[in-house]
Amino acid sequence: MRMYQVDAFTDRLFKGNPAAVLVLEEWLAEDLMLAIAQENNLAETAFVKARPDGTWDLRWFAPAHEVNFCGHATLATAHILFTKLGAPTTLVFHTRVGELQVAKVAAGYRLDLPRLDPQPLATLPVEIEGIFSSPPPHIFRNFENIFVDLGSADAVRAYVPDLAAITLLGSVGLVVTGQEAEGKDAAFVSRYFAPGAGIPEDPVTGSIHATLAPYWADKLGRGDLLAYQASPRGGWLKCVLTDDRVHLEGNAVTFMEAEITLPDWATPKAMLDERTGAVEDAGRVEVGHLR
Repeated sequence: MRMYQVDAFTDRLFKGNPAAVLVLEEWLAEDLMLAIAQENNLAETAFVKARPDGTWDLRWFAPAHEVNFCGHATLATAHILFTKLGAPTTLVFHTRVGELQVAKVAAGYRLDLPRLDPQPLATLPVEIEGIFSSPPPHIFRNFENIFVDLGSADAVRAYVPDLAAITLLGSVGLVVTGQEAEGKDAAFVSRYFAPGAGIPEDPVTGSIHATLAPYWADKLGRGDLLAYQASPRGGWLKCVLTDDRVHLEGNAVTFMEAEITLPDWATPKAMLDERTGAVEDAGRVEVGHLR
């Protein structure tokens, strides 16, 4: 089976966020897709399958479990469909968080994501209430992550995460963010930690910007923002806010194309069954509600 590896949200190899992409004719068993993701040991492995109407079903797996929302692996998938399969200039993906679109633009690609406005929190969850030297003044969340505004980009870069404590959040991740200094290219920076999903620190995360963009747009008074994710690999995201969507622009480059070997017991599934249901209505995530 053919598998690709793509560095997303970058125009240079070994930067941005790597994701694996597999284009399927039929769905694989859920435990096999998870096993492939664990073997890859990347933040995400994406599995995509064409629909008869020209759109696509898309699922994402981290090393620990299937995830509800992933921007960088969506970008990586679109990059492969555009560059290897000759897909048209706009792609439509059906996912757990609804319909996502990716289009070609001058700077690379534009992702059309749901806008997930920040939900204020009075206090941190008990699992991580002691991991900051002083109580952060701005705490919020969306349906899958906790966000903490540390006040400045320098504080974000200097932050040392307590991964053991963050792991106790389970599938919920932690985002730290801060405003960049005046005169710098970025308006804000962030870092993302999801050790409970098998991702100690994610290099560049598209999905968190569905919430970071409206948060910073409100604080800074503008809806067109350049963001930087300050991980060791790093990556840039142009964020444009609309009434109900967030558009992210970034590039992607292919690192690897390979044939992977599946075990004898691995047989494609002809359709989604009750165990998977990831792109059926029953399996959708209600992004407007907190867990």
